[in-house]
Amino acid sequence: MLNSKLKKLIIGGCMLVMAGTVIGGCGSSSQTTSNKLIVGTNATFVPFEFKDEKTQDYTGFDIELIRAIGKRLNKDVELKNVAFDALIPALNTHDIDVAASGMTITKARSEKVLFSSPYYENALAVVYKEGANITSLDDLKGKKIAAQLGTTGADLAHKIEGTTVKEFDHSNEALLELQNGGADATVIDLPVAQYYSTKHPDQHIKFMAYPNTKEYLGLAINKDNKDLQEQINKAIADMKADGEFNTLYKKWFNVDAPADMPVVLEFK
Repeated sequence: MLNSKLKKLIIGGCMLVMAGTVIGGCGSSSQTTSNKLIVGTNATFVPFEFKDEKTQDYTGFDIELIRAIGKRLNKDVELKNVAFDALIPALNTHDIDVAASGMTITKARSEKVLFSSPYYENALAVVYKEGANITSLDDLKGKKIAAQLGTTGADLAHKIEGTTVKEFDHSNEALLELQNGGADATVIDLPVAQYYSTKHPDQHIKFMAYPNTKEYLGLAINKDNKDLQEQINKAIADMKADGEFNTLYKKWFNVDAPADMPVVLEFK
């Protein structure tokens, strides 16, 4: 039989364990209902997300979009700048709530995370220096191609026969490799190629659209957070209905947002 002192120690220990369980449960619940929305981004992807050279603040279409969504959800947006290929792991470990980083919605990624409604119809482009003997995809065979690690552009580059693919953490590093002569071409998103060629005419680069590469960008969310996905989708739908989405779209891309973008992408 246990003496009274030992009984008190055991009972006290049990109460502490129970208290810890309750506190832990409360912590989890408060995290779910937090007024903060932690957003991961790779801020080297103009015009979607990048650092303003003058203010050093994060800006771009994705940044303004997620901030507008946060406002509608009554949440303060906290941005974390991480490597692109680390975004999905960060979602899976709950280090971030959302990834806003020009992420293409693909079947493989959809098996790991949830996606919002598509917010941008995208395509890929081959970028090369003026004077290069590149007029078609066949001309890329056997060439050195720079691309951003973990992107659909890198995936396509690997499929071109005989190429040597050099992968970098950021798209601007891939472009720099092209400028410095370390690559013959780079495969990046079409709007990035358009923006770069407009902003840097002194680099004398050319680009051509990569055929049959229509894809859609979406905000990525942890696989278990269906509620947040629904809230974000409603915010996007409301922004489209009241015109705020088109205002942002036109600000960054100088055209109206397409009216026929799908609400949901399904993969077979």
